[in-house]
Amino acid sequence: MQALWLEDKTLTFRDDVPVPSVPPGSVLVRVRLAGICGTDLELAKGYYPYRGVPGHEFVGEVVEAPGRSSWIGHRVVGEINIACGICTACRTGLRAHCEERAVLGMVNHDGAFAEYVSLPLENLHRVPQSLPDEAAVFTEPLAAALQIGHQVPVRPTDRVLILGAGRLGQLIAQVLALTGCDLQVVARHETQQALLAGCNITPITEDAVPCHKMDLVVEATGSPRGFALALQAVRPRGKIVLKSTYRGSLEVNVSSIVVNEITLVGSRCGPFASALRLLASGTVDPTPLIVSRYPLSKGLTAFEHASRPGVLKVLLEPTSLLE
Repeated sequence: MQALWLEDKTLTFRDDVPVPSVPPGSVLVRVRLAGICGTDLELAKGYYPYRGVPGHEFVGEVVEAPGRSSWIGHRVVGEINIACGICTACRTGLRAHCEERAVLGMVNHDGAFAEYVSLPLENLHRVPQSLPDEAAVFTEPLAAALQIGHQVPVRPTDRVLILGAGRLGQLIAQVLALTGCDLQVVARHETQQALLAGCNITPITEDAVPCHKMDLVVEATGSPRGFALALQAVRPRGKIVLKSTYRGSLEVNVSSIVVNEITLVGSRCGPFASALRLLASGTVDPTPLIVSRYPLSKGLTAFEHASRPGVLKVLLEPTSLLE
């Protein structure tokens, strides 16, 4: 099958990758659309020594489901953590933190930048018929945005700052705006600013970031500079939610965190069912973030496009669906 292949920090297009096997309890999904995110771009630069097919944001159609034929033909999205089900984390309900987990397109499991992907049935969620592929493909990052509210209660009286208005930052902004909080978002590029303004969310520049005033700061820049700005903005006893995965080491002034009693919260994957409900109802509309679509065979060009400053969501679709 056709797929993008990452090895030794080099991304290539191949047409000889074997179709994934379907172990017991898993299904085979034909990928309809897949989205390129910041993590994919960092993987290609060597953020993590991954070898295989990248990609974890997708919507597809089940084509093979041993023993579960009722799933065949249904559109699905899939959670990215493949858990063992028997370790301490799994037995205590923390499957996303399974001690032996594989991660779709990132750790020991081929991802969605291919014609087909295999996942355990328990990872899949059916897509409502009314929801187009172009919206459903955002389920995984929208779920990650929703995870913030599961970890940190956000009240209408809270002063909230989001650092970063890229692919994920835009979704976080739409989600947090639903709380009625006093929300501002640092956005560098005109397109980002226009999208925020269209959602009645206030964009600001880095120069306008306040000093020690914000109750909650969400750091989604992926840059060490973003963490420094978060420390500048958060008030004493405030909270910083980290949505960035930094390549390499991060230099931190721990003393200021201790003295000001700042709470740091790491935040990763989130609830797919809630994300699908928001998308299906139109409460969150991610489709204006789409800037381009490429056939899978033009995946290298798509990655180059997605890596340009200020570019939001670039989608891939298998060539077979375009013919």
